[in-house]
Amino acid sequence: MTQTMKISEVKTHLNALVNRVYRDETRVLVEKSGIPVAALVSTADLARLDRLDRERDERFSVLDELQAAFADEDPGRTERETNRITSEIRAEGRSSREATIER
Repeated sequence: MTQTMKISEVKTHLNALVNRVYRDETRVLVEKSGIPVAALVSTADLARLDRLDRERDERFSVLDELQAAFADEDPGRTERETNRITSEIRAEGRSSREATIER
């Protein structure tokens, strides 16, 4: 469960909130002037967030490498070729599924 609190409330109850977060009873979304600005989360949640960030960065690095490899190519040509290849792969998949059904 996540509870939303004003920063002034968090300051007043910080020790108790940290204990509740530690026991996985809550997460706290901290608001300042009605705007969410921070959160209190368990170390397990933070570790999970860090892992997800690393995985995301790894996936995007692959895209960055691909983009760099085609930096000198005409974007329109690249898009047309990508669409052509995608269409071929989908057609092969359909043919394969149809052949499996006929058996």
